Amino acid sequence: MSTAKGLEGIVATQSSVSSIINDQLTYAGYTIDDLAENSSFEEVVFLLWNLRLPNQSELDQFKHDLSINMTLPEAVIDHLHSYDLSTVHPMAALRSAVSILGLHDDEADVMEQASNKRKAVRLQAKIATIVTAFARIRKGKEPIQPKENLSFAANFLYMLNGEKPKDIEEEAINKALILHADHELNASTFTARVCVATLSDIYSGVTAAIGALKGPLHGGANERVMEMLTDIGDEDRAIPYVKEKMANQEKIMGMGHRVYKNGDPRAKYLKRMSKELTKITEQPKWYNMSVSIEDYIKEEKGLPANVDFYSASVYHSLGIDHDLFTPIFATSRVSGWLAHILEQYDNNRLIRPRSEYVGPETQTYIPIENR
Repeated sequence: MSTAKGLEGIVATQSSVSSIINDQLTYAGYTIDDLAENSSFEEVVFLLWNLRLPNQSELDQFKHDLSINMTLPEAVIDHLHSYDLSTVHPMAALRSAVSILGLHDDEADVMEQASNKRKAVRLQAKIATIVTAFARIRKGKEPIQPKENLSFAANFLYMLNGEKPKDIEEEAINKALILHADHELNASTFTARVCVATLSDIYSGVTAAIGALKGPLHGGANERVMEMLTDIGDEDRAIPYVKEKMANQEKIMGMGHRVYKNGDPRAKYLKRMSKELTKITEQPKWYNMSVSIEDYIKEEKGLPANVDFYSASVYHSLGIDHDLFTPIFATSRVSGWLAHILEQYDNNRLIRPRSEYVGPETQTYIPIENR
C-alpha cells in the first residue's frame, strides 16, 4: 500500500470547479489572471456554482438574491452577543454561527438540488454579515443592514465600517475575494467534501470547512504575517528579524506553497494593491518590509510569496482588525466550498481512504491483575 505524508501528490477526486496545472490556477477553465483583471466576485461565485459565466440578467438576479439574503436571524445576532468577546476568536464565532444558521433554515436537511442551490445563496450571503456583525458587536456597536445597491465587496466594507467604501477599497476587497474563492482540493475544501459525502447537510459541510480553515497552516497565515510585520516595526529591522527567525528554524508565514513550483499566481495582484493602499494611507513601510522579506526569502530559500503574504498589508491598510483576516478568507472561500459540496452531491460516493498500519504487532492480552 503506497502512502504520502499529508496526502501530498495524491489525486483524491475528479472536479470541474478549479484546477492548478503548470502553476496556473483556473476556475472552471478561466485563468485567475483573466478573472482578477476583469470580473466581479459575484460573477466568480456564479461561475464556480454553474461552471459558466452569467449573462447580464442572470448576474443582476444573482446579485439581488445575495443582497436580500444577507440579513441574519435574530437568534444568530443574540448568539453573537452571548460570546465572551474579550477572548473568543472570530473564526470560532463564525464556525458556531454558521452551525446555528442550519437550525433556522427549514430546508437544512432537504437534499434536493434546487434546495441546495437556495441554501448556497443564503450561506454565501450571510457569512459576510456574520463576520461584520461580530466585528461591530465586540466594539459595542450595532450590526448594520446591507444596502441592496452595493456590490458584495462594497457591502462587506459598508457593514463593517458604516460608510460606503472608496473605489480603491472596494476594488481591493473584490480582488481579494476573487483570488481566495477556490483553490482545488485544499484542506478546508477536502474537509467539506468528506463531510457531505456522508450525505450530511450543507451547513455541516461548511462548518467543518471553517474548522479546517481556522488553523494557522491554512487560513490563519495572513494574520500571522501581519503579526510578524507589526513585531518588526521598522524597515531596517526586517532582514535581521528574518535572519534570526531562520537561524532558530522558525517558519516565515506566507512564503512558498506546496502546489506551486514557480510562485503563487495570485500573489502579484495583492502585492500591487498593497503598494497602492499603503501609499494612500501613508504607511508604505508595510509594503516595503514585505518586499524586503520576500526578496530575501526568495534569494535564500527559493520561496516566493503566496497569496496570504500581501493580503496582510492590504487588509491592514483598509483598517481591518488583524484577527478578521481569516474570516474574510472564509467569506470568499465559502463560494468554493459550496461549489465542491454541490459537485459532491451530484456524483457522490462516500470518501473512505485506508491507512497503513505502523503500530505494534502480535501482542497478547494480559489480564489486568498481571500488568
